[in-house]
Amino acid sequence: DRHYTPKGRSMLFLFETSHKSRFLLSFRTKKWVVFDTTYKNKGDERMKKFFDEFKAFALRGNVMDMAVGVLIGGAFSGIVTSLTDNFITPILNFVTGQATYGLKDIAGFGSNFLAAVVNFVIMAFILFCLMRGINKLMSVGKKEEIVDSVTKVCPFCKSEIAIDATRCPHCTSELAEEK
Repeated sequence: DRHYTPKGRSMLFLFETSHKSRFLLSFRTKKWVVFDTTYKNKGDERMKKFFDEFKAFALRGNVMDMAVGVLIGGAFSGIVTSLTDNFITPILNFVTGQATYGLKDIAGFGSNFLAAVVNFVIMAFILFCLMRGINKLMSVGKKEEIVDSVTKVCPFCKSEIAIDATRCPHCTSELAEEK
């Protein structure tokens, strides 16, 4: 229950009912005035519109492709880091004489690199499955568009030409009109 005091006018009280209706009571005229019988919460409508816009933005193809690219890039950086740490650095250390490695160390380097490659493959497979599922969900309810063919194949040179062509632009053969 809020009250309004317009300049030079009587005090008004605003009442909201449980049915989302608003009524004004004026003490000057001592009458009830219906202010808005179809009151809707504007905040709910704005939040719904905001989430609809966000959903349309986030599920666009290029945004999803960018997200997948960032995740694949992060997983691939693990392979590059592992290659550097487990192969290039030990080889440089051995050549410069800073370290000597036994068979156990070399096997450890190889297994660490293999683990990074397996992690990348698992990440890529999971992203593939997620994107496949999202694409199926996005296509639910959409009807496939039937596209009429705008080209035909030349019977002489087998190249693709416009459907209304009377002569092939590639082999210059005259084409019989199809009915």
